[in-house]
Amino acid sequence: MSDVSSEPEWLTIPALVNLLGMSQSRVRHLIDDKYLLAIRRDNVVSVPALFLRDGAPVPELRGTLFVLADDGFTDMQAMTWLLEVDDSLGVPPIEALRAGRKAEVRRVAQALA
Repeated sequence: MSDVSSEPEWLTIPALVNLLGMSQSRVRHLIDDKYLLAIRRDNVVSVPALFLRDGAPVPELRGTLFVLADDGFTDMQAMTWLLEVDDSLGVPPIEALRAGRKAEVRRVAQALA
């Protein structure tokens, strides 16, 4: 597994507050309610910029996060899987989600269980 911290753009909670135009507590609710996935990087809660599209969380991400959680994935494992190229998809799953391949991504995620 590669280190997900090598991904180019990560957003902190304050950056998300500015970008989304929401309060800090609302941004934290998006994370708690699995609209976004965050991990601690250098002791700072961060979200990959790829998880946002048009100033909002990628809508297809939430259901995929539930599938991964049901498969027993930790947040870190889910983050790694979403950001690394998946052989069966040919691209990182988050890129496939952003490209409208939700059903395919979720089928692959379910097969990981």
